[in-house]
Amino acid sequence: MTDGPSSNPPAERRLTVLIGCDTFAPDVNGAATFSRNLAAGLASRGHDIHVMAPAQKGEVGVFTETHEGVPLTVHRIYSWRWLPHPWLRFMLPWRVKAHAERIVREVKPDAVHFQSHIVVGRGLATAAVKHGIELVGTNHTMPENILQHVEVLPSFMLDWLASIQWRSARKWFEKADAVTTPTRRAAEFFERGTGLTGVHAISCGIDTSFYTADLSPRSENVIAFLGRLDEEKFIHEAIEALVRLQDLDAKLVIIGDGEVRPKLEARARELGVAGRVRFTGRVSDEELRRELTEASVFAMPSRAELQSISTMEALASGLPVVAADAMALPHLVHPGVNGYLYEPGDIDAFAGYLRTILTAEPAELDRLRRGALRTVEAHDIQRTLDIFEALYRGEEVVDPDTEGELAR
Repeated sequence: MTDGPSSNPPAERRLTVLIGCDTFAPDVNGAATFSRNLAAGLASRGHDIHVMAPAQKGEVGVFTETHEGVPLTVHRIYSWRWLPHPWLRFMLPWRVKAHAERIVREVKPDAVHFQSHIVVGRGLATAAVKHGIELVGTNHTMPENILQHVEVLPSFMLDWLASIQWRSARKWFEKADAVTTPTRRAAEFFERGTGLTGVHAISCGIDTSFYTADLSPRSENVIAFLGRLDEEKFIHEAIEALVRLQDLDAKLVIIGDGEVRPKLEARARELGVAGRVRFTGRVSDEELRRELTEASVFAMPSRAELQSISTMEALASGLPVVAADAMALPHLVHPGVNGYLYEPGDIDAFAGYLRTILTAEPAELDRLRRGALRTVEAHDIQRTLDIFEALYRGEEVVDPDTEGELAR
C-alpha cells in the first residue's frame, strides 16, 4: 500500500514495543495481518516498534521493512518450512529462546506482545518475565485447527494432542500481564480451554479508509470469498452453493491461495461450474480492494474464525455477508441487518441467503450495504491501538462493545 494507516499522536510518552510472531507478512492469514496492522499502526503514532518473526527463504538478520507504508524494524530469525504446508514456516524453539533474550537486551522494550504461544511466545515470555517487562499475549489459534494438518492420526489421538496444546497455552499465557483475543466468543472459548480468566476481547480492527464501498447497481452477480484456502474454511460449500444459483448466472471469485486450491478446482470441475469460479491466487492490496468493491455479496463458510479480518474487510467495502453461524462470525454478521447466517453444512440455506441478496430490491440491498458499513465502524483500528497502548503501559482497560445496537 502506498499510504499508511491514519494515525493519532500518542497521548503519552513514546513506547518501545517488541511484537513476536510465528507468522508475519508476507504470510497471509489473520494473525499475520493483525500483527502487521498493529505494528504499522503503532509506528505511525510515533512509537518505536520491533517485530520478531520467521525469516523468509534464508533472509536472516535485522531489516527495516515497510509495511502499510510505514518503516518497521523486523528481526528475522532462521526458520524451516513445515513441509506438509505450502508456506508455513517455523523457528526452532531453542534458537527462539536465545534470540528472544538477545533482542530484549538490545531493544530494551517497554512492553513485549506475543501473538502465539507455540514457538515465539515461549522465548519472549521467558525473557520478558526475567527482565520485569510488561507482557501481553494475544491468542489467534485453536489447537484443533493446527492439528488438522496431522491427518494421519486417529481422532482420539487428535483430541489428546489438542488437550496437550491447551495446557501448553495456559503455561505460557498465564505469564502475561494481560491476555487478549479478538472477540468475546473467542475469549470464552480460550478461557474454557485453558482455565484462565479475565481474557480481554479486543477487535483486531482494520483501517476502514483503505476500502471503497460502491453502492451502485452491479452488472454481474459476483460472490466473493477472501482468505487462506485451508480445510478449516470449508470453501467447497461456496462452490456447492453456486451450483444452486445457475439461473442467476452467478459467479464466484476466490481471493487468496492455499493448500486446498487443487481440491477446490477439482470440485468446481466435478460440479460443472469451473467456468464460473475464478481463483485469483495472492493479490496486491490494490487488487484485493478492487475485487471486494466490485463484488455483489461476500461468503464466509468457515467454522473456525476467532474474528475474521476478511469479513471485516468485506463489510468495510459495503458488502452484505452470508456466513456460517459458527465461532465469532455472529459477532460480525447480524441477520437482516448486514447479511445472513446459515447452519454450517446446510448448502440449501447458504444458497438461499445468497439468492436473497442477489435478487433484493434496490432499497433492500442499499439497507444491507449500509448496515455492513455501520457494523465495521465499531472495529476501527484506532480504538484497537488505543487499548493496546494502555495495556503496554500496564493500565486497566474496558473491553469495547463492538456490536452495540446491531446485536440487539
